[in-house]
Amino acid sequence: MAERRQRATAPTAAAVTLGAVTVACSPGPKEDAVKRHKYHYGEDPSQWGELFLPEVAAPRGVVVVIHGGYWRSQYGAELGEPLAKDLAAHGMAAWNLEYRRAGNGGGWPNTFADILAGIDKLREIAAEHGLGLDRVVALGHSAGGHLAVWAAGRSRLAGLGAPEVDRQLTRRGDDDGAVHLTGVVSQSGVLNLAAAERLNLSNGAVSNFLGGSSERYPKRHKYADPMSAVPLEASVYAVHTADDVDVPFSESETYAGAAKAAGAPVQLLKVPGDHYALIDPKAPAYRKCRELVQQMLG
Repeated sequence: MAERRQRATAPTAAAVTLGAVTVACSPGPKEDAVKRHKYHYGEDPSQWGELFLPEVAAPRGVVVVIHGGYWRSQYGAELGEPLAKDLAAHGMAAWNLEYRRAGNGGGWPNTFADILAGIDKLREIAAEHGLGLDRVVALGHSAGGHLAVWAAGRSRLAGLGAPEVDRQLTRRGDDDGAVHLTGVVSQSGVLNLAAAERLNLSNGAVSNFLGGSSERYPKRHKYADPMSAVPLEASVYAVHTADDVDVPFSESETYAGAAKAAGAPVQLLKVPGDHYALIDPKAPAYRKCRELVQQMLG
């Protein structure tokens, strides 16, 4: 039987801007006092995740860390490792997820299948590590933000009006051990794929990822776009840095606006820094994300 889903603490829909100095500098917990366990969820070298656990305290829930890199193979889970270490050092269980990307066997549909299979792997390892799966929150940066919000809408995929596309994606159902996200913190996420394609972000990253343009594969693009699945049950914080030149603020803003209009629990937050401040454990932008994750786990 699938775990009962609980909605993480629901955010309000108003946009919030945070000041440049928001967190006092103080010694944090030691990152070397964490335990690490690596597991494969498939046979491909990129189908794995690494579980980071606090040394002493029993964690409540799990954070799935999904790295970015515009879905390209030259960027990997090393981007998420500092975040996973930091989360575990602050008492949380963090699952740093690797997946196939465009250029190493990923793209459509394999990246999407990997994300769901990687999250579902938690069901198999939960008992061994005492993990509670009633609260599973994703922390996704850039393209990882897209994948996190998309994965939070897995229960809506079959109803997006693209059955022939849906059949291409292998995934578990609730009766087969699917693990559902209860919340997402998107860090400058690419949350509006149609707009990202029009803007030609990262030199055609969207078309490269999905194997062609939306003109050629309209249903595939619709299916992959988080905008198509609103409203979600899971709470979403769309966090975006003020000086981001890699992913425009409009990517978070348009998604949050659509989700709000549909009655979904969503909040848009603008934080100081550039695109990479969100994955720098020493930066106020990242520390705000950690605070939101802690809040969602309860």
